[in-house]
Amino acid sequence: MTQGRGPVAWGRGAGRAPAARRVGAVTATALDVLARVFGYDAFRGQQAEIIDTVVQGGDAIVLMPTGAGKSLCYQVPALVRPGTGVVVSPLIALMQDQVDALSALGVRAGFLNSTQDGHARRQVEEAFAAGELDLLYLAPERLRVPSTLELLDRGTVSLFAIDEAHCVAQWGHDFRPDYLQLSLLHKRWPTVPRIALTATATETTHAEIARRLQLEDARHFVASFDRPNIQYRIVPKDNPRAQLLELLRTEHPGDSGIVYCLSRASVEQTAQHLVDQGIPALPYHAGLDREVRATNQSRFLREDGLVMVATIAFGMGIDKPDVRFVAHLDLPKSVEGYYQETGRAGRDGLPATAWLAYGLQDVVQQRRMIDTSDGDAAHRRRLGAHLDAMLALCETVECRRVRLLAYFGQPSTPCGNCDTCLAPPESWDGTVAAQKLLSTIVRLERERGQRYGAGHLVDILLGKRTARVTQLGHDSLTVFRVGTELTEPEWRGVVRQLLAQGLLAVDADGYGTLRLSVTSADVLTGARQVELRREVVRSRTRGPRGSAQGSARTGGAAPELDAAASAVFERLRAWRASTAKEQGVPAYVVFHDATLREIATRAPASLDELGTVTGVGVTKREKYGPALLEALHA
Repeated sequence: MTQGRGPVAWGRGAGRAPAARRVGAVTATALDVLARVFGYDAFRGQQAEIIDTVVQGGDAIVLMPTGAGKSLCYQVPALVRPGTGVVVSPLIALMQDQVDALSALGVRAGFLNSTQDGHARRQVEEAFAAGELDLLYLAPERLRVPSTLELLDRGTVSLFAIDEAHCVAQWGHDFRPDYLQLSLLHKRWPTVPRIALTATATETTHAEIARRLQLEDARHFVASFDRPNIQYRIVPKDNPRAQLLELLRTEHPGDSGIVYCLSRASVEQTAQHLVDQGIPALPYHAGLDREVRATNQSRFLREDGLVMVATIAFGMGIDKPDVRFVAHLDLPKSVEGYYQETGRAGRDGLPATAWLAYGLQDVVQQRRMIDTSDGDAAHRRRLGAHLDAMLALCETVECRRVRLLAYFGQPSTPCGNCDTCLAPPESWDGTVAAQKLLSTIVRLERERGQRYGAGHLVDILLGKRTARVTQLGHDSLTVFRVGTELTEPEWRGVVRQLLAQGLLAVDADGYGTLRLSVTSADVLTGARQVELRREVVRSRTRGPRGSAQGSARTGGAAPELDAAASAVFERLRAWRASTAKEQGVPAYVVFHDATLREIATRAPASLDELGTVTGVGVTKREKYGPALLEALHA
């Protein structure tokens, strides 16, 4: 974290609004703040109702997808209500950037966390006590420190915002024990409104947030989790690094993106592979030195065109709007985690790709990890249920988005912008194939008393007289060469899907050997029919830089710029990069891509015209306007 810019930014109070007055469902003052500070002329979705609830002193729980404007739901009320809005956030490494972004808008903001020295903390504390802050960000562990509670008593708190509220859920995907103490906010300051926000929560997690934070009586706002600008694609894993390289070269050259891997070793090897292939990439995992992690994260946020290769230790709260793709080289453990991670793409509403390479070994590995995990049987059942839902998403022949939204309890219709909509897979009756595979396992166990992995079973079914098959005498089995109607990849797909459906199980021996499950007998006797998915050969469905092709629903995706506007847009991006570097802030703090695209298209000729562009508030127009217009008309 960069401390040289100071731990707090406060000035003339450009963000502070006069006393609110009621106009319909939302205050006129809130709309004025939205336009003057943030540069938007209208609220979206449920924002107006949420903001009005908090402005009037009510509590709220907000479930809203990434990129839908959750931050405005507490930032605007904090600028309308008297006092300082206190934001509790686990995102310690990002607080400086959050403060920088607000400072660029003229909002007085500061933070308190473990990265600061005593002098920096005192500066922030004095500013808060003097009423010189509009927003104060706190790490949750700070509320365990008595002096922090005493500090809040010395000032005027306008609201408490609990960001990333899913962290309170013990069986959610990012549990934080420090969040369990946040019910004290209501006990100590019962008249201060609270707003808890998260981008992802099942009905169970939603209920746990309300219970643990004592927000049962709050108003609950649940927006659609649909991110129509993201194209979801899950492909069969076959040399995943080569598949990733093709994705980046053919569809996302020069784009910023995130690649998730399961292990630290895979992170470092994949990052080096991309660098060797001429793609700028950085590693990020918990095993790296803290300064290295901080530097890599800072570079990713501030530079265009970098690829971050990471474990899930990276990403929560990342506010980079122009992430054009999120790729997974390993199977996520839950749909919640997958949704949260893919949601880091396309925060600006422009087309983005969520790409996952998924194979048999992923299923074997995840099943084995669950069987050998610490915890009681109930814990393993929960992990198994999470994995089953993730596998169902991978194996579905239906719309990915419909399946994804159904997991969060939201009905939907086929989207036209996922792989199963753009190239529908076939389903086929795999009962006989499943019986052949399961019979092979039965014969090996009965006749030889041993179990084997998928590769050896497939060799037997295909009649391959490998050295191992002949040495073990398995070419004499009655099932030898009974499966030649399918290819080796097809047989591996059968194994994968039987594992996904629970019709086959993985031994806990650590070697990936396969055994019958409790439901295998139903297949062997013919009591259960097995429907399987047949993969189709897909053509590329996106053009360079994430442009959608042939999509029936691309949501808020902006149209492609023509050649002239595209050249202007790149010139403005270069100006923005230079400006951001001079100021030591991420490029999006200056302006988002969507704002630069609109400027490139409309070509405003004056500061007044520039002020009508979405995302250009009063402070940014005054601060950047002259230089931007000069770059625009150069």
